Amino acid sequence: MTRHPSSTTPPAEPPAGGSARRFERLREIEGLDPERDCQRIVHLSFGYEFCWDSTRALEFALYRTYCVPGISRLLERTGEFLRHAQRRFDDTALLIAEVCEWGYESGRGREALERINWAHGHYRIANDEFLYVLSTLLYEPIRWIDRYGWRPTCRNERLGYYHFWRGVGTLMGIRDIPPSYAAFEAWARAYEDEAFRYHEANRRVGAATRDLFASWYPAPLAPLVRQAVYALLDDAMLEAFGFPRPLPGMRGLVDGALRLRGRILRRLPPRREPCFFTHRPNRTHPQGYAIGALGPERLIAADRARPTDAPARRD
Repeated sequence: MTRHPSSTTPPAEPPAGGSARRFERLREIEGLDPERDCQRIVHLSFGYEFCWDSTRALEFALYRTYCVPGISRLLERTGEFLRHAQRRFDDTALLIAEVCEWGYESGRGREALERINWAHGHYRIANDEFLYVLSTLLYEPIRWIDRYGWRPTCRNERLGYYHFWRGVGTLMGIRDIPPSYAAFEAWARAYEDEAFRYHEANRRVGAATRDLFASWYPAPLAPLVRQAVYALLDDAMLEAFGFPRPLPGMRGLVDGALRLRGRILRRLPPRREPCFFTHRPNRTHPQGYAIGALGPERLIAADRARPTDAPARRD
C-alpha cells in the first residue's frame, strides 16, 4: 500500500512571528475567488510566497511520476533523460514556470502550454498517465509547502491550484479530470496504489535524475546529496526506484533543516518582486531562451525537416 501524506488538513491560523506585512499577500489570496482567479492565485503563491519551495516541489512532483513504469519506459525510450538530462530538466521547468507565471489563457503562458502539447504530441501517452502527472503538479506543491513552507497553504490556495491545473489539463486535452479537489486526490492515491511498482526503467531514469541533482554541487558532496534525495522520497518511491533507504537519522536531519528554513523565512520581510524559475540563470540556456526553441533537439530537427503538411510521427 502506498503511503500518502495528507494535503487536505486545514491550515492553522497565520504562524506567530514576523511583521504584519508578512501576511498581506495571504490576505489578498484569501479575498480572491479560487475558480475565477485561480491564475492570479498561482502567480502570487508560486511567484511571491513560495518561490523556492514551489520549484523544489515541482521537481519532486515530476520525479514521483517516474515511479510509474509506463512513464519511465517512455522517458527511457526517448533517450532524453539518459543523454540530455540537464536540458530536459531545464526545458520542462521553464515551460511549467512560464504557465505558472503568466497563466494559460494567453501570451507567454499559452505559448508555453502549446509547446508542451507539441512535445507530447509526438508520443502515444495514455490518458491516465497524463492525468496522474497533472495530479502531482497539483498536490506535491501543497504537501511540500504545508510541511516546509514559512506558512501552510490556505483553502483558497488549495482550491485555486486545483482549478488552475484543471484548466491546464483541459487545454492539454486530458479527459476525465475528477470534478473536485478531494475527488482528484482520491483518484491519484488509488492510481499510485495500483501503478507504483519496481521496474528497471524506473531505476535508470530515477538514478539519472538523482545524479543530475547531485551534479549541481561540488563532487565531494555528491554522496551527501544522494542521501538527501533518498531522505525526501517516501518508502513507496524508494521501492519503485529500487533505491536504498537513507542512512539512519538522514530523514530527520533533512526534515529539520527544511523546517528551520521555513521558520527563518517567516520572520523576514515579504518579497516585493516575483521570482520564478524563468527569472534565474539556468545551465542549458545561460544567455536566455525562446519558448519556441524549448524541447528535445531531435524533435525540433525532425519538425524542421518535415514538410509542413506532413503529420508528426508518434513513437
